[in-house]
Amino acid sequence: MRKICVFTGTRAEYGLLKPLLDEIKSDSELLLSLLVSGMHMSPEFGLTYKGVESDGFKIDEKVEMLISSDTSVGLCKSVGLGIISFSDALTHLSPDIFVVLGDRFEAFAAASSAMFLRIPIAHIHGGELTEGVIDDAIRHSITKMSHIHFVSTELYRKRVIQLGESPDSVFNVGAIGLENIRKLKLLSKKDFESKIGFSIGKEESLLVTFHPVTLESNTAQNQFQNLLDALPKVKVIFTKANADTDGRIINKMIDDYVAKHPKNTIAFTSMGQLLYLSAMSHVSAVVGNSSSGIIEAPSFKVPTVNIGDRQRGRIKSKSIIDCEPTKEAVFDALKQSMSHEFKASIKDTKNVYEKENTASSIKAILKTTNLNNILKKKFYDIG
Repeated sequence: MRKICVFTGTRAEYGLLKPLLDEIKSDSELLLSLLVSGMHMSPEFGLTYKGVESDGFKIDEKVEMLISSDTSVGLCKSVGLGIISFSDALTHLSPDIFVVLGDRFEAFAAASSAMFLRIPIAHIHGGELTEGVIDDAIRHSITKMSHIHFVSTELYRKRVIQLGESPDSVFNVGAIGLENIRKLKLLSKKDFESKIGFSIGKEESLLVTFHPVTLESNTAQNQFQNLLDALPKVKVIFTKANADTDGRIINKMIDDYVAKHPKNTIAFTSMGQLLYLSAMSHVSAVVGNSSSGIIEAPSFKVPTVNIGDRQRGRIKSKSIIDCEPTKEAVFDALKQSMSHEFKASIKDTKNVYEKENTASSIKAILKTTNLNNILKKKFYDIG
């Protein structure tokens, strides 16, 4: 029986991975193993490992790696602690394949440990660009450590091959998170409002998620303040920033803003996929710089105001409005997103990341890939 170990370090990443976890768990010829770490284990970020367990998954290894600091030095030390701890966990688990998704420092530490332990790595969402953040280099590094690649568009497949990976190992399966939109029974507006104890009303409303741009120095406070200053007087749902450099600055600003505007705003450390996607389906626009505004929001035909450089380089559907992180630019972009003309223009938006049966396709490839000599990769030269 093939043992597949899946790593998750954040609430958002787990939500994307859940359809794959369900597929592996339900296959009698596969054994699912879960390695949970990062923000999942932090009280500050909601101890979200409890949500993994409440979904019916057994966590085989829990690894605490986050140092209580969001400085660059603190993140470096967290990565080091992660590598030390993941080496023990993976040695104990001894999987046939190790699955990681995306581009965060927690995944980088886990993949590094698996590489040194000679465990084949399967990477999801490689080949993408986010040129404003350190995640870009992390993503490409994980690609070079990995042996099986699951990408979300054909352009990203070509880019992974350009990095020297064999075309036979790179599979365009679409964005796995879109399966949640197809399969989850999202909450009605009434049920959603009842669940969160907050009414988004009949007028305009916004879902705001803003993360630090980690290749810029000390810009988080100014950029997020510009966003807050540009917000119109509408209902706003905030989801808080990840454990990135300066993320705590943004989260403190959210708390202060909500305290001053309790009737019109609400904030969540973690909403979970059902509440988050339900929110996205009911709001007037998605605002900030999260990848979910680029990848998931177009499936709801909901406008996205994408601020600054964090997502620069990603392929975007026509429902995305890019703007600079200034008060004036954000204000103009918000005004455009809520105009009848723009909303009418995106009614036929096609999500460029959409493909059918993403999770089952990944599961089938993980199940059948020949692992003999897979560790000895050859560099594929284009042409």
